Amino acid sequence: MKNQPIHAIRLGTVQAAIFENHNSERPWHTITVNRNYKAGDEWKRSDKFGREELPLVTHAVELAHAWIARQTPPPEATE
Repeated sequence: MKNQPIHAIRLGTVQAAIFENHNSERPWHTITVNRNYKAGDEWKRSDKFGREELPLVTHAVELAHAWIARQTPPPEATE
């Protein structure tokens, strides 16, 4: 089974998908960014963006960063 995102941010045709990974210490997150487009009757996905989509990509990545920060407990203070 393919790893499913735990959260997705959609802005127009741009989507940032957030995935959670685990190790013995703590979980960490990764994201993928893609855009959806229609070719004929079929919807397709691409990881290439035109100039007009770059502000959406930037905003989606910023929102993904903020979402991850809210999910992640701050590191424990060292004494």
